[in-house]
Amino acid sequence: MTDQPLPLVQHLIELRDRLLRMLLAVLLVFAGLFYFANDIYAFVAAPLQKFLPAGASMIATDVTSPFFTPFKLTLFTSVVIAIPYLLYQIWAFVAPALYKHEKRYAAPLLVASVSLFYAGMAFAYFIVFPLVFGFFTSVGPAGVTVMTDISLYLNFVLKLFFAFGMAFQIPVATVLMISAGMTSVDSLIAKRPYIVVGCFVIGMLLTPPDIISQSLLAVPMWLLFESGILVGRLIQKSEKTDAKKEHSKDTSSEP
Repeated sequence: MTDQPLPLVQHLIELRDRLLRMLLAVLLVFAGLFYFANDIYAFVAAPLQKFLPAGASMIATDVTSPFFTPFKLTLFTSVVIAIPYLLYQIWAFVAPALYKHEKRYAAPLLVASVSLFYAGMAFAYFIVFPLVFGFFTSVGPAGVTVMTDISLYLNFVLKLFFAFGMAFQIPVATVLMISAGMTSVDSLIAKRPYIVVGCFVIGMLLTPPDIISQSLLAVPMWLLFESGILVGRLIQKSEKTDAKKEHSKDTSSEP
């Protein structure tokens, strides 16, 4: 007996249920973190705080900023922490529509995607932030005291977190395009000069207008692209080997 496709209404009901589970997961994490909202903000602000002049501090120019800024950061943190569960719900929804060979690569790619997103954020916090803030606070005009608004600072760091988290997805995107037949390893290698230029253009668009943060995003993007090519080449070799094995089995089974 063959599996019958589900009606559209049942698909929509399942999608609604999974979206509600995703929302509930984020809210539960948020409820557990909200008490520590100010501590979370202090941790995120630490890379700038240590470069502020003696006696200087961050400021809040909006009456609601002392509450809503840590609130916003805690909500963002809740989504980041819940990402593995959110992606699992997405995977569970689309998995029935995938072929067997697609499922074989989907789970490792999901794990790699989450890990790379976390790695991108960690790279931004531990490597990029100290360099960028050290540079910005050292080039100010004489007599100007650095006193950054907490809301503007949060918008700045969230932009960098997202930019580096997404930039670190390049190997996954490269492997997906190669596996789907949208491109090939040889084609990507031939386009390498254009891709390197594209990395610096993206770095210019996604980061503040300074060469340090732009390069710190563009160079890792290029290296991640190279790693994606390497993994894609290995996958192509594996697929060719599997195809040869299947062909030999079919040949040996013929009378």
